[in-house]
Amino acid sequence: MIRFKNYFNSWLYEKNGYYTNYKKIGKDGDFYTSVSTSKFFGGAIAKKIISLYDEGFLKEDSLIVEIGAEKGYLIADIIEFLYTLKPNLLKKFRFIIIEKFEEIENLQKEYLQKSFGKFIKFEFYENINELKKYHKNSSFIYSNEIFDSFSCDLIYTKNDILNLAFIENNKIKFIPNEDENVFKYSQKYGIKKGEVPNYKEFIDSICTIFDKFFFLTFDYGQDFARDDFSIRVYKNHKVYSIFEDDFDFKEFFQNSDITYDVNFLYLIDCFKDNNIENITYQTQARTLVDFGIIELLEILKANCDEKSFQKELQKAKLLFDTKTFGERFKTLQVKKG
Repeated sequence: MIRFKNYFNSWLYEKNGYYTNYKKIGKDGDFYTSVSTSKFFGGAIAKKIISLYDEGFLKEDSLIVEIGAEKGYLIADIIEFLYTLKPNLLKKFRFIIIEKFEEIENLQKEYLQKSFGKFIKFEFYENINELKKYHKNSSFIYSNEIFDSFSCDLIYTKNDILNLAFIENNKIKFIPNEDENVFKYSQKYGIKKGEVPNYKEFIDSICTIFDKFFFLTFDYGQDFARDDFSIRVYKNHKVYSIFEDDFDFKEFFQNSDITYDVNFLYLIDCFKDNNIENITYQTQARTLVDFGIIELLEILKANCDEKSFQKELQKAKLLFDTKTFGERFKTLQVKKG
C-alpha cells in the first residue's frame, strides 16, 4: 500500500516517470500547452520583461529563470522576441533553466544550441536553491503549468472522519488518517474532498533565495479550493477519471499525464506567508493583453503579408479562446523588492 501523494510523485518523477524523459506536446502528444499553440505567448512575456527593465525593476545582469522548460521552446521564443524588440538586452541578462532530469536537460541544450549557437549562454541547474549565489541579482522567474504537477494527497471526509487516499493492488482506497498538515489545509480552505497539494516549500525557497524578483506562473485552476476532485489523466488528448470503475491504474501509470486544478488562493497565501503583498491574479487572456500581445500582433501585421499574418493570428487567438486557454487558465504575478 502506498500513499497517493507518493504514488503521484512516482508516476511523474521517479525512475521511468512520465516527466523523466521528453514527451511530445501538441497534436502528436497527450495535451496542448500555450507554448505549443503560439510563439506570441513567449512574445508577450518578452514584452513584460522589457517593461520591467524600462521601469528600472530589472537591471543589468538580471536573471531570466525558467522552471520546467520542457524542450526549451518557451525561453527560445522569449529570446527571439527580445532580439526583435530590444536586442541589447540579450547581452545584459543571464538566461537560466531549472531542470532536474539530465535527459531533458540534454535535449534543451541541443535545441538551444541549434537555435542560438554561442550567441546566448545558458546556465542549467537541477534545483532552484542552487541560485543562492545570485541572491542580489534582480530576477524574472517564470513557469508554465508546473503547479498542477506537484504531488498531492486526496482526501474524502465521511462521518466527520478525514480519509486519505492510498493505492493498493492498483486500486484506490480511502483510509482514516490524522495527518496534521492535511487536516489544517482541509479546515482552512473548507474542503471535505479533493486535492491537498504542497506548494509551500517551493514558494518559501523562491522568497528566501531572491532579494528582488518578479514571479510569473500560468496554470489552470481558480482562486479557491474546489470541494470536489479535479484530478484526472490525459492520454492522447482524451481525459480519464481515476474514479471510474474500469480505470486501470496499471495501464496508465507513468505513460500518461496525471494532473489537477491549481488552488491559486493557496499559492497566494504561500507568498503572503513570506510577507509579500504585491500579487496579481487574473485570467491568462487578461494577462497577455496587459503584457502587450495585441501590440505585437499589430507589429506583425505591419511587417508581413496578409496570409502569414492570418496564420499567426489564428494560432494566437487560441490563447484567448474561452474553450481552450483564455479563461480556464489563470496567472499569478508576484513582485518582491
